[in-house]
Amino acid sequence: MALTIHNTLNRKKEPFEPAEPGHVRMYVCGPTVYDSAHIGHARSVVVFDVVYRYLLALGYKVTYVRNFTDVDDKIIARANALGTDSASVAERYIREFHEDMDALLVKRPTLEPKATEHIPQIIEVCRTLVEKGAAYEAGGDLFFRVESFPGYGRLSGRRLEDMEAGARVGVDARKENPHDFVLWKAAKPGEPSWDSPWGAGRPGWHIECSAMSKEHLGMFFDIHGGGQDLIFPHHENEIAQSEAAFGKTFVRFWMHNGFVNIDSEKMSKSLGNFLTLRGVLEAHHPEAVRLFLLSKHYRSPIDYTAQALEEAQTGLERAYAVLARMEEEGCREDMECARNGPYWERFRAAMDDDFNTAAALGVLFDAARKANRLLDARIREAPLPECRDILRMGEVLGLLGEKPSVFFARKKEDGAKKSGVDPAHIEALLQKRAEARKAKDFKSADAIRDELAALGVTIKDSPAGTTWSVG
Repeated sequence: MALTIHNTLNRKKEPFEPAEPGHVRMYVCGPTVYDSAHIGHARSVVVFDVVYRYLLALGYKVTYVRNFTDVDDKIIARANALGTDSASVAERYIREFHEDMDALLVKRPTLEPKATEHIPQIIEVCRTLVEKGAAYEAGGDLFFRVESFPGYGRLSGRRLEDMEAGARVGVDARKENPHDFVLWKAAKPGEPSWDSPWGAGRPGWHIECSAMSKEHLGMFFDIHGGGQDLIFPHHENEIAQSEAAFGKTFVRFWMHNGFVNIDSEKMSKSLGNFLTLRGVLEAHHPEAVRLFLLSKHYRSPIDYTAQALEEAQTGLERAYAVLARMEEEGCREDMECARNGPYWERFRAAMDDDFNTAAALGVLFDAARKANRLLDARIREAPLPECRDILRMGEVLGLLGEKPSVFFARKKEDGAKKSGVDPAHIEALLQKRAEARKAKDFKSADAIRDELAALGVTIKDSPAGTTWSVG
C-alpha cells in the first residue's frame, strides 16, 4: 500500500509522491512566541514530528521547516506588560519552547527560521505583489488585494461574496475590499520596525510564512501543516499571496490536525482550563503524553482527561514490561538485530493510511500481547521478531526510547515523590526484609511488607529479586 494523505485542499485522501523523487519538503507553522506552550501546541508538534519520523523511516530525505513568529502584536503587548523589549520576550519563549519540546522527545526540524531574520525576503515578496497589481499601499500599510486572486477561499471552502465583513476584526476604511489583509504594517512609536519601500514598519503575520518557505523550500513544496484553526485566514492567505507572487501552485498537500479539548470543553484561559505543556509534563511521563496525543487520528479532536492520561500511562507500562522481560533474558541486542516480524507491515499499512496513529498503536499493542504470550510459554528466542517490531514502531511514534530498567526506575521515583515516600527509606526496609527472609524470620518479613503496604508501596518477589512500585 502506498502512502496516502488527506489533502485539506481537495478534501480527500490522495496518493503521496514528492515533487523531487526521494526528497520531501515540508513546512509547518510554528508558534507565535509570546507565552508558554500549551497542550494544543504539543499536539500539532507531536503530529508532525511523527509525520517527519515516518517519512524518514520510509527512506526519504526530508527537509522539515518549522518557523517562529518572533514579531507580532501579542509579543509587543507582552513586552510592554513586562517592561522589556519584544526581542527579549521572543527569545525567552523560544528557549522555553525548545526545552518543552525536547522534554516531549520531539526531534528538531531541519530548519527553524525566525520572521525577523527574513525581513529582506519578506519585502521582496511584497514588492513582487505590488508590481503584479496584487497589493497596494494605504496610509503606510500594505494590503493584499483579494479580488486579484480568483481562487481565494478554496482551501477553507468559503466564497468571498459570502464572507461577512468585519466578522473577525473591525472594517478598515482604507481597504479597497473589507477582506483585503495586511502584508506590511506601518511603524508605531516604541515598536520594532525596519525600513521598506513603503516606509518604516514590520511584516504582517501571513506574509512571513510565504517568504520563509520560499527561501528554504522553494516556490513549490510538498506538505504544509498546522492546526485546523490556521486554515482560515492564515493558510488561505498564504496560498493567495504566494500563488499571486510566484505564479505557480504553492503547496501540493495541506494537512491540519484537530483541537485538544479539556474534559469535553474547548481549552480557554477564560474557562480556567488552560493547560501549559510544562505543567502536563510535570505530572506525566513524556511518552505517556505522546501516546495520549497519538491515540486519536490526527484530524479528529481529542479530549484531555485524567482518565485518558492514566490509560496512556498504563498502556506505556505494558509495552515497557514486555521489553523488560526480554531485557532480563539478555535479549536486548538480539531484539535490535532480529528480522522484522509480521507487525511492522501491519504498522506500515496503518501509517500509510493518512498517518493513522490510533490504528498503528493498536498494532504495537498487539505485538506486545503476542510477545508476552510467547514469554509465558518460556520460549526465549521466539518473541524476538515481535520485540524488534515494537522497537521500530516505537521509534516512529517517539515511544519506548528508554531502557526498560531506566523507565521503571523513574516510575518508582516519581511514584515515591508524589506519595511523599522516600525511595531510600523503601530500599532500606526491603534490605531488612531480605535479611529477615534469609534468616527465615518470616514474621518480621511479613511485618515489613505490611509497613510498606501502609505507605502505598507494592512489592513483588521473583527469582531475579524484589521489585517495588507506589500506587
